[in-house]
Amino acid sequence: MKTLLLALTLGAALLHAATDEDAIRDAEKRWAAAVVARDIPALDRIFADNLIYAHATGNVETKQHYLDRLKSGKQRYDTVQHESTKVALYGDAAVAHSIGRMTGNNGQPFNDHVMIMHFWVKQNGTWRLAAHQTSKLAD
Repeated sequence: MKTLLLALTLGAALLHAATDEDAIRDAEKRWAAAVVARDIPALDRIFADNLIYAHATGNVETKQHYLDRLKSGKQRYDTVQHESTKVALYGDAAVAHSIGRMTGNNGQPFNDHVMIMHFWVKQNGTWRLAAHQTSKLAD
């Protein structure tokens, strides 16, 4: 009986982990689509209120500053494509590490091959992006 209980507990834990990992992967896709569409209401829901958004340029923005730049058109993404993503779960927090490509314009055109580090937190049952960091990769 103890073995069955242990097996059920481990199975439930693995299912929960797989579900959260899938949720993070889905959140990554929603973030990318919202950034390209400049869907400010969606990004407002995706981003944690105290978001730290660090660009490959070294520029670091708050949630409001970043959303304002997207609204104004000063920051525009034409594509955000994930080539690969690894997810590590830590209870109600997760790290997503991706390699991808971003194209657009931020005063000048860019076509960057980047490493993307996202830190997600679960708040009231919803995964929200708390930190973003990109680093340019050599092509």
